[in-house]
Amino acid sequence: MSMVPENRSVGFVGTGVMGASMAGHLIDAGYELHVYTRTKAKAADLLNRGAKWHDGVAGTAAAGAVIITIVGFPADVEEVYFGSDGIIENAPKGAVLIDMTTSKPSLAVRISKEATKRGLAALDAPVSGGDTGAREARLSIMAGGPKEAFDRALPLLRVMGENIVYQGPAGCGQHTKMANQIAIAAGMLGVCEALVYAKKAGLDQNTVLKSIGKGAAGSWSLSNLAPRMIKGDFEPGFYVKHFIKDMRIALESAAELGFDTPGLDLAKRRYEQLAAEGGEDWGTQGLYTLYDR
Repeated sequence: MSMVPENRSVGFVGTGVMGASMAGHLIDAGYELHVYTRTKAKAADLLNRGAKWHDGVAGTAAAGAVIITIVGFPADVEEVYFGSDGIIENAPKGAVLIDMTTSKPSLAVRISKEATKRGLAALDAPVSGGDTGAREARLSIMAGGPKEAFDRALPLLRVMGENIVYQGPAGCGQHTKMANQIAIAAGMLGVCEALVYAKKAGLDQNTVLKSIGKGAAGSWSLSNLAPRMIKGDFEPGFYVKHFIKDMRIALESAAELGFDTPGLDLAKRRYEQLAAEGGEDWGTQGLYTLYDR
């Protein structure tokens, strides 16, 4: 294992809807960015701005004092972290690994344990705020892992987000994200029902939004996604298929804790219906279409 690179060098794996904006802020802040993503075209803008391309995870990991990942599913997280070509085997000793994917708390604990054995430190630091939060560097970042690794990573995290909270040991960041997704899931049902109710009552939905968006019903989803619903804009800021994945993890984690979540269960079933009807690659605001019929 090589010596850790100069601490302005960052490896970044996954430049999708969220990752591309997040990585771009790091370039703007003067970090030397090394990137790999499955579809190279998704990294084109970053490469044009000076990021260095690697043909795999191993090379990207070897180049960074900090390695950030934001991929799709827990299986993708396992693939990029473990094995001979994975991050844990190839990151330089002393590096900080930050998984910003929404993934299983138990997997975050496993990554942390294996990283520690190799002289690395791992954080689970999932984010909330969607494409808008990523683009505007206003993400909420919830972190778990060694406190000293969090303190070291904090200046970098501040480049990508505003509300950055250390939650505790490995897995705590992911557990916090599950609480976040549970709150969003049931809330999205309410947002959709409220907007369609307003429409059926003959009200102007945008005018209704001016009242309820600033009152006790106010929420991020109501402020940011309800206007997209009204316009019929279902482009993904956060994919339906990824939200279903998150709800599945949350239900599994809740079951392990012996906790029943009927609101989450209903939301997951509604989103699975939307996916079955062809909406899996829409943004989560696409749920509105199940109500507006």
